[in-house]
Amino acid sequence: MITGLSNPKNKYHNTRHNLGSWYIYALAKKLNILLKEEKKFFGFIASVNIHSNNIRLFIPNIFMNFNGSAIYKVASFYNINLNEILVAHDDLDLECGKSKMKYSYGHSGHNGLRSVINYFNKKINFYRFRIGISRPKNKKEISSFVLSDPTIEEVNLIDISIQYAVRETLILLNNISN
Repeated sequence: MITGLSNPKNKYHNTRHNLGSWYIYALAKKLNILLKEEKKFFGFIASVNIHSNNIRLFIPNIFMNFNGSAIYKVASFYNINLNEILVAHDDLDLECGKSKMKYSYGHSGHNGLRSVINYFNKKINFYRFRIGISRPKNKKEISSFVLSDPTIEEVNLIDISIQYAVRETLILLNNISN
């Protein structure tokens, strides 16, 4: 499964904290598939077959602090283990326009990742695509910063990093059966 952490789409889609969903929409577009709202999973889901592997794309449509419950619900339904999930999310510790894949355990203070780890209740490494948003100068502004829209310049940089992440994901998916 590939999932992008997010807050509810209607209110927060354009915010920095929803970059995980931006990535999933870009990946779905590249794979020429549409995500459909699935109320039982509290989000948007699509399925694509790559090298005889059924891959689920998923975007939770609930608050970030509860993303883990929706992701866990999908994973349980389709019998997917945490170490078989790629989680895309915004990252304050990366410069805006940078993205990195990481395979590790830990949330680094990200509430969406914390929720995923708590719901799976296991200390297991899993794949993450970290999409940089940079850090605000004032630590007290983090909450309002992640829940605000990026500038036009930041959107351009973010789009470049998401396209990079999509290309890397396609390489990873093409190597699944090898």
